[in-house]
Amino acid sequence: MIPQSFIQDLLNRVDIVDVVGKYVQLKKGGANFMGLCPFHNEKSPSFTVSPTKQFYHCFGCGAHGTAIGFLIEYSGLGFVEAVKDLAQGVGMVVPDNDDRLPPAQRAEQQAKSMALSEAMSRACDYYRKQLRQDERAKNYLKGRGLTGEVAARYAMGFAPDAWDGLRSVFPDYDAEALVESGLVIDRVEEGESRHKRYDRFRDRIMFPIRNTKGQVIGFGGRVLDKGEPKYLNSPETPLFQKGSELYGLFEARQAIREAGYVLVTEGYMDVVALAQLGFPQAVATLGTACTPIHVQKLLRQTDHVIFSFDGDGAGRRAARRALEASLPYAGDNKVIKFLFLPSEHDPDSYVREYGQEAFQRQVQDAMPLSQFLLQEAVGENDLNTPEGRARAQFDAKPLLQALPPSALRLQIVRSLAQVTESASAEIETLFELAQPVARKRIAPPRTKRAAPLGLERQIMRLLVAHPVLADEFDAAALDAVMQLAPDHADMLAQLVSLCRDMGGNANFAALAESLREIGDDFEPMIAEIAADVESEVDVVRLELRGAIRQARLQTIKAEMERMTVGGFADDAAKNRYRELMMLQEQLKRQAQAETAGRS
Repeated sequence: MIPQSFIQDLLNRVDIVDVVGKYVQLKKGGANFMGLCPFHNEKSPSFTVSPTKQFYHCFGCGAHGTAIGFLIEYSGLGFVEAVKDLAQGVGMVVPDNDDRLPPAQRAEQQAKSMALSEAMSRACDYYRKQLRQDERAKNYLKGRGLTGEVAARYAMGFAPDAWDGLRSVFPDYDAEALVESGLVIDRVEEGESRHKRYDRFRDRIMFPIRNTKGQVIGFGGRVLDKGEPKYLNSPETPLFQKGSELYGLFEARQAIREAGYVLVTEGYMDVVALAQLGFPQAVATLGTACTPIHVQKLLRQTDHVIFSFDGDGAGRRAARRALEASLPYAGDNKVIKFLFLPSEHDPDSYVREYGQEAFQRQVQDAMPLSQFLLQEAVGENDLNTPEGRARAQFDAKPLLQALPPSALRLQIVRSLAQVTESASAEIETLFELAQPVARKRIAPPRTKRAAPLGLERQIMRLLVAHPVLADEFDAAALDAVMQLAPDHADMLAQLVSLCRDMGGNANFAALAESLREIGDDFEPMIAEIAADVESEVDVVRLELRGAIRQARLQTIKAEMERMTVGGFADDAAKNRYRELMMLQEQLKRQAQAETAGRS
């Protein structure tokens, strides 16, 4: 777990304007920067980035957050990945309990990774330049219906038919980074001691594979004419693992948000052709089966995933592997479907023959995960016999066990129970499903605590906006506000404690990240502050003091009224009453003095 102190330090060093500016064109607008929101389709800018708050906010769709939150939402990174990405940009190393490498060795690894990344970027530029110069390669792409615009969007290129074409880009053609990145092959000739080094990709259309940050980490190359293999991929390297990356995801992110779903296809050409034909929300696996990591990455971008496969046996087997990879992440708020085209078509050829609308109908009518799972379980089993029904249950067991407990799993269990002439509870017992749903009464969700109102909300909101003001809360102030709002006393105590732990460098962005980790009670306040105009800490300090004083006056007044009703039993009660009167007068004089000072 990354220490909160590191998160705070990181957000103090990172400038959110620089982070967002890499992905969104920003223009200065008063105290903030403005741009078109990357999270929804808009024509006039409603997306603001505040250098003071170190926070972004969209007045159109309500999206908001810190630099960390932006990378998570925009790039689909996990929290740790986003933190590491930001830390690398400012020269910080994220503390990792599992990282036992000495600092020198870790630095060496980082330097090697940078060298590989630089080599891939230079090779990509070389291939793109070669495509612009080669008429044969350009004619091939035109023959496939691709325009220069789409080729440029996906940074497509061409590797010429030369054994050492990259030598013109890398004067040190013997550099180790070229082999480790997979750009060249270094082979010892049989019976000889010398090495033979040559380019891996030759006479191929090049498809750069980019990670979620837009960095080139690998390539796929397709032959122009007849030849084997038809597609050649980069080997596994420190930068590139096929089971973790998806072709076209970097380019498709905005389109996925606008379409509301992602279409997963089988190849590079499917992706670029679909983008050309009006479906830029397509991505592809990289010559390997769909993995759970692929599914996780997709579900970070959207809750609606559609896998598109050919209708032949190979396509069906690929769909089965995608089903198995998806099951642990399937739930009531996710939509995962499977689209099977006729065996003679891939997505590209189908759209060209039948048109966009026909393909869109195919997408809409794709098979839900539940239906595909049951089809796979039933298969060719004869449900008219006990043996066939038992075999169907046997085949369904590992699939259902992979599903998390949910209403979706219950619905699938009921469907299976119906076709195999069983009861839902019997299947859950037989399959030993974790946390059975059918046999267990689901407790109603806990009623969400009402949001704080009035004076206590004002005080909390001011403190969330300027956490350095936690020093205004002495014991008396904290006790008064907690008495004023006993239902939210724990919220206030937690807030003050977090702010104090952050110290004198506390800021709104770092506090917002901390509050989100512990729940969503403060989320409405965070959203309000993100959308509000900038506020000066000295002005807010006076406002907070006034609010705390008002809370103390209210609690004093309430105690005096209770004493008056109950009578003064002894001298101690009378002394306490006089003490409260004096304290009341003192607070009123403080208010008058501050009012006079501001006038």
